[in-house]
Amino acid sequence: MTSLGSPAGRSAQPPAAGTQQTVECLSDRRVRAAVVGVVCAVAGWLTALGMPRGPQRPGDVVAAMLAGAAVGLFAGWVLRSRWAMLLGPVAYAAAFEVARVGVPGPSVDRPRLTVTVGVIVFILGRLFHGLIALMPMVLGAAYGAALAGRRRSTAHPGRRFWRDARRGVAALTALFLVTLAVLLTRPGSTTPIVGADGTPLPGSVAELTRVTLGGHEQTVLIRGRSDDAPVLLYLAGGPGQSDLGYTRAYMPTMEDHFIFAVWDQRGSGTSYAALDPAGTWTLDRAVSDTIQLTDYLRQRFDENKVYLFGNSWGSTLGVLAAQRRPDIYHAYIGAGQMVSQRESDRIIYRDMLDYAARVGDKALVEKLRGWGEPPYRDLYAYANQIEYYDKIGPYPKTSWFTSHGPPGLDGNGAIEYGPLDKVNKLKALFDMASVMYPQLQDVDFRRDVPTLNVPVYLVQGAHELRGRQEPARQWFDALTAPHKEWITFEQSGHIPQFEEFARFQQLIIGTVVPQTGTELPAGR
Repeated sequence: MTSLGSPAGRSAQPPAAGTQQTVECLSDRRVRAAVVGVVCAVAGWLTALGMPRGPQRPGDVVAAMLAGAAVGLFAGWVLRSRWAMLLGPVAYAAAFEVARVGVPGPSVDRPRLTVTVGVIVFILGRLFHGLIALMPMVLGAAYGAALAGRRRSTAHPGRRFWRDARRGVAALTALFLVTLAVLLTRPGSTTPIVGADGTPLPGSVAELTRVTLGGHEQTVLIRGRSDDAPVLLYLAGGPGQSDLGYTRAYMPTMEDHFIFAVWDQRGSGTSYAALDPAGTWTLDRAVSDTIQLTDYLRQRFDENKVYLFGNSWGSTLGVLAAQRRPDIYHAYIGAGQMVSQRESDRIIYRDMLDYAARVGDKALVEKLRGWGEPPYRDLYAYANQIEYYDKIGPYPKTSWFTSHGPPGLDGNGAIEYGPLDKVNKLKALFDMASVMYPQLQDVDFRRDVPTLNVPVYLVQGAHELRGRQEPARQWFDALTAPHKEWITFEQSGHIPQFEEFARFQQLIIGTVVPQTGTELPAGR
């Protein structure tokens, strides 16, 4: 007889009632599936609370991949079936989508796959996140199920081929994910400014730096051959556009004469991760951030004032900043000047109707009449307008513009953007615009800004759309300023600083700087 005190005797003891019930429950596949579904759903919910727009920073990519793999491994182990490769990601994705309802922006709103822009947004906003979070989850579930199966039994000899094939696929997938993680965590950079000997020029500055504005870290590209040069702050358009790559390609010698600071505003480009909470990103906050950045540049480079340049939406921001703090700006230079977004969009709408009637495009006429005049709640309606800019106002582009553009979609080939920045930059075009653009509908400088207490220089392309040109001219003619000039660039449209850069640079260094009493450093 076996002694109860011996190991054999102890193993013969029946398990406690609670333990027995747990084992029986977990032996029920439906219970295991429910456990997996709940755990994966909770993981998706928590992820949505922390990163509702998906991975936006390099650390987010690593965290999402590791969390996805861990959740998948758990799901496969508990379910003991490769069905966990489907159940886990579906539960995770469903909870993630529900938890981020109410977050603004096309990349998180309901998919719009009926239009080309909607397909692009879907790829950027959902498929990319799926690649980062769900593929590791599927892989983890496969490994978890395999480990659970190995514990229960050995593979039948006839199935070894398929087992080895699955292992090979899993290994290749794991290698792909590791490579992807390494790639996506690479930051952007900018080349140093060098002297004749090819080494970094003493006293020069060339950096992508992070500046905290309004409590949010944002990127500023700062370049200059001499840290004694005056500072020129560049405000990009959009809202949501990043011009880091465009300024490097189209305006390469501005750094020879200025400390040239190009800002990725909150929610745009390399500052996309700063968009949330979107409710705090207001027009007033954007103006305050502009002034705060100006003060940072003034203090860092020991300048009493800086030059302020704004293009398109950046011209709206620039005028409002100069109106609030004229004492910190030598001058305001605007290009593609916006005055009333609502009025501009309505004139463009009418010009589109005229174009459609002229070419006999009945479908466009019906679409436009169905929308009615702007403003629109649907951002895709504005995207449709943009597609027709070149049709309602065609003109030949300059050779400089056609030959110097940065490579890649929307200039994404510039080295200032890391691989993850390239994704964020395109998402920002839609998401940041959806937050800021509606706030511009009640702005009209003809009413709101009758006076600017700084010298004003408006650089307007002769081929600028009528919808922008006419309100800008009306505002300029009525504007009171210490000095004001309207300069027409005959070969340009909305972006003369890119289209006729040589003339633009000469205007700044040969007219604006001397008239505002500053000096450029001697050439080196």
